[in-house]
Amino acid sequence: MERTTMLDSVATQERQDFAVEADRARLSAVALKAYRRLVVQWGLTGLQAAALLDVSSSTWERMKQNGKDKPLSQDQMTRISALVGIYKGLHLLFADEMADRWLRLDNAGPLFARMNPIDSMIRGGIPQMLEVRRYVDAVRGGL
Repeated sequence: MERTTMLDSVATQERQDFAVEADRARLSAVALKAYRRLVVQWGLTGLQAAALLDVSSSTWERMKQNGKDKPLSQDQMTRISALVGIYKGLHLLFADEMADRWLRLDNAGPLFARMNPIDSMIRGGIPQMLEVRRYVDAVRGGL
């Protein structure tokens, strides 16, 4: 009789991947709901919200409406995932309104090139979003 360990069963499970359309279709409504809340919490303008998702303003306006959710692209899911991770990390790092305000403050650190983190992520896209997420996690001691 063959004995399987927990590690064996985890290794054989399929990994969820944003490249799989079925996964994106299943997760898109929840991801978009989280992003809509994050936009409000961070006080983003419509232009900023659209730019962070790399969509036009008119597309963002359609995406904001509940009930009109279409599956997000792999790129959009990755962007939202990174931003939600940043949100979580900031709320673990700061116990007050600074958690939401930090992203709008100019930052002299080399990662931000004297821009605020929002503008740096708009300019740098997904790579910069992932770098900001790593930075926040490192500052809070999560790495």
